[in-house]
Amino acid sequence: MPNLLHTGLERYFTPEQRARLSAARVGVAGAGGLGSNAALMLARCGLGHLLLVDHDLVEASNLNRQQYWPRHVGRPKVEALAELLCELNPDLDVQTRQERLTPQNLPAILPVCPIWVEALDGPDDKSLLVENALLLDRRVASASGMGGCGGAPMSRRSLGNLVLVGDFTTDILVAPPLAPRVTEAAALLADAVLEMILDGE
Repeated sequence: MPNLLHTGLERYFTPEQRARLSAARVGVAGAGGLGSNAALMLARCGLGHLLLVDHDLVEASNLNRQQYWPRHVGRPKVEALAELLCELNPDLDVQTRQERLTPQNLPAILPVCPIWVEALDGPDDKSLLVENALLLDRRVASASGMGGCGGAPMSRRSLGNLVLVGDFTTDILVAPPLAPRVTEAAALLADAVLEMILDGE
């Protein structure tokens, strides 16, 4: 049976671009509102290899903004997300690690992928991933500021191997994480990664 996603992508990407996307290996740290949406967008572009890292289970409070359905509640996020991604693209290589990133396990996880999506919640976890990934010469797309509705416009900043997206002011601990702005930030993350892959050396 033909891969319908790949068939459709022939309309939008050149053979060389499709080859780059198929060969690309991207890690997604955090499978919540940012990570689950960004991963799905990258899969829709024909990405070939994804590593999903998250320790959490799907909860009812996640359904307002994350790529999960009521049937997924109670299941590990990485497991449910991998299932959705492979339904969209059966040829996608999805690896999962149901664990929290720590200083102890980072040395074994970070080298696996040359590009990382930082989609974690806590500032300490964000810093841990970004700082260690950059030290290993990994490229990172990271988000900051996406709470509530309306608010400051989102933008993008490039700092060497690091791309930052978001409004850089609105903390989800102060304003609730809602689908429109969280998905907007996730789209900016996916777009940054797509550019890294297609324009990378």
